[in-house]
Amino acid sequence: MFEIRKLDRDNLVQAYGLDSQRLLPWPVLNAPFEGAWCVLRPGDESTAHAHHEYEIFIAMKGSATLVVDGQESPFAAGDIVHLLPGSLHKVVNRGGDDFEYYGIWWDADMSGEFLARHQESTR
Repeated sequence: MFEIRKLDRDNLVQAYGLDSQRLLPWPVLNAPFEGAWCVLRPGDESTAHAHHEYEIFIAMKGSATLVVDGQESPFAAGDIVHLLPGSLHKVVNRGGDDFEYYGIWWDADMSGEFLARHQESTR
């Protein structure tokens, strides 16, 4: 069995200074992570923040600048970045087109909850 979850561009939600669609809740998905499709409009930047989770960003469309702990780096479609817990980060779109990426984050609690759900579902 499989289920395709469609991106609903007409109903993206504003979070952290960008438009996004969260992966969860999705009842059929039992995963040790969370995620969101993110769209950063031209001239915008996401809200700088840090958190306890590990995170990766997968650049899907366009280009932007990634700022991590004050260090800037170009970030373009096809690139993947790994962010350590506690790193202060934001994405800046200085271009004329939308920049789109997928963010995935996880921590030990999410992993433990996943394992418990997995064990329960295999009984």
